[in-house]
Amino acid sequence: MSSALIRTSAGAVAALAAGLSAAAAVRAARHVPARAFHSTGPEGGGEVVILPGRGGPPRLEPDPAARRTYAEHLAALIRHPTIAQPDHAGTDPAPFHALQATMRDLFPALHDRLELERIGPHGTGLLFRWPGSDADLATEPLVLMAHQDVVPTEGQAWDVDPFAGVVTDGRVTGRGAIDDKGALLTILEAVEGLLARNFIPRRDVYLALGDCEETAGPTAAEMARLLRERSIRPWMVLDEGGAVVDGGVLPGVATPAAMIGVAERGILDVRLTTRDAGGHASTPPRNGATTRLARALVAIEKRPFPARLPEPALEMLATLGRHAPFGARLLYANVDVLARPLAVALTRLGPETAAMARTTVAATRLTGSPAANVLATEATAALNIRLAVGTTSADAVAHLRRAIADESVAVEVVDVTEPSPVSPTDDDRWGALEHLVAQVFPDAVATPYVQNGATDSRRFATWCEHVYRFAPLRMSDADRARLHAANESVSVVTLAEGVDFMTRLIEEVAG
Repeated sequence: MSSALIRTSAGAVAALAAGLSAAAAVRAARHVPARAFHSTGPEGGGEVVILPGRGGPPRLEPDPAARRTYAEHLAALIRHPTIAQPDHAGTDPAPFHALQATMRDLFPALHDRLELERIGPHGTGLLFRWPGSDADLATEPLVLMAHQDVVPTEGQAWDVDPFAGVVTDGRVTGRGAIDDKGALLTILEAVEGLLARNFIPRRDVYLALGDCEETAGPTAAEMARLLRERSIRPWMVLDEGGAVVDGGVLPGVATPAAMIGVAERGILDVRLTTRDAGGHASTPPRNGATTRLARALVAIEKRPFPARLPEPALEMLATLGRHAPFGARLLYANVDVLARPLAVALTRLGPETAAMARTTVAATRLTGSPAANVLATEATAALNIRLAVGTTSADAVAHLRRAIADESVAVEVVDVTEPSPVSPTDDDRWGALEHLVAQVFPDAVATPYVQNGATDSRRFATWCEHVYRFAPLRMSDADRARLHAANESVSVVTLAEGVDFMTRLIEEVAG
C-alpha cells in the first residue's frame, strides 16, 4: 500500500474519529485479536493455543542442508527459459520439456508414484493425481496449482543472467524465482518429502501445473474442464496470488499480513474506434477521427468508475485493523458504516489504493494514420479494464458509453473475464488456511483480499466455491517490486517456510 496513505492516515483517522459516536468507540475497544486456534503442534506434543500475529507453536527449523537443497533445486528450475507466447500454439515446447526432465530428476518419487496427464497443444501442461485411500473423497480433492511459464526479460537491466539461477547472499535470483517457480518448488518438495515418509493421503491430491498462465492461455481451462466433466468438485483450490507481506499494509498496522486472495478482479479488453474519410493533412476537418478518439479518452479520464469497497476489502480492513492502536481502530472497527467515505478517500491517495476501491481503466495502445501527412481514416485505442468484484463487463461498457457520449466512437468488447465469485471466509477451508498461517508464519495475520491480477485458478472459480490465492512465501515491498522486473529473487529461508506450509496443508487437508 502506498506511503501516501500511511502519511495521511493520522489526519484522516482523527477527522473520522471526531464524528464517531460513543457506540463506535465501544466497538473499537472490542475490536482486538481474540480468535484462538488449537493445535497439537508440529510434533503432536500437546495442545497449543495460537493467537494470530501473537506467535505460534515452536517449530523445528529446517536443516541448513535442506535449505541449500531447496535453493539449488529452484535454481535448476529457473535455468530453463520457459516463456509462453500469446498464441500458445506458437510457444516453443523445448524449454518446457527440458524443465520437466529436470523435475523428474529432482523429484523421482513424485513422478513414479503419481498419475500424470499431459494437457495442452504441446503436452507441457501437467496434471498430476495422487490417489487417496478413501474412495468416498475422490470427487472432493485438494487441488494445488502453480505455473511453469515465466515472462520475458528483454529490455530489463539484470545484475546477473536472468536464467542462470544464481544462489548468493541467502537468495535465489532469476526469472521465475517468485512468479511462479518458487511456489511451484514448494509443492514439489512437499510432495516428494511426504512420499519419502510413505505418507498416503485419504483425499485425492491434484497438482495442476500450467504452462501458459502469463499469457492467459488455455491449459488451465482445459484442466478445469476435465475435472468438471469427471464430476470432480475440489474441496479446495490453492493457487498463487497473495503472500506474507511486511507490516504497514494499512496505516497503524505493524503486524505482517498473510494476504489470501478470495476473489479476482475481472479483465475486460475494449477497443475504441473512430472513422473518417481521410485525406491530406494540409486540409484537416474539424473533429477528425483522431480528435474524437482523444476527446473520448479524456472524457473517460474525467469520469472514473464509481468508488465502492467490495466485501473482501472491508473484511481485510476489519481483520488487520484489530492489530492497530486504538485511534486507528476507531476507523477499522466501523468500516461497515464508513465504507462509502473510505472508498472515496482511497481513490484520492494514489493508483495502488484507488485500485482497491473501483474498477480501473487504462489506455494501453493507440493507432492512427500510417504517415505524418495523412489524415487517419481510422483511429483506435485499446483499453484494459480491471473490473471490481461485484460488477460486470456490461456495467463497465455502459459506463464507458455514458462517459464518452459520442455515438461516432465505437465501443467493442475484445475479450472479457468476469470478476470471480468470492470464496468463503467462515468455514473449515478458510479455517485450515488461517490455522496453517498461524503455525508456519506465527507473526502474521491471515486476511482475505481481492487479487488484482489474473491467475489460472479463475478457471475453477466459476464452478468451485473454495478457490484461494496464496503463495506461502514472505515477500517484502522490494521483492514485490521485482515481480516481472529485473533481479527477481526469493529468500532461501522463506522457501523452507513455503515447503513447511505445503507439507502441513497436504497432511491436514488430505491426510
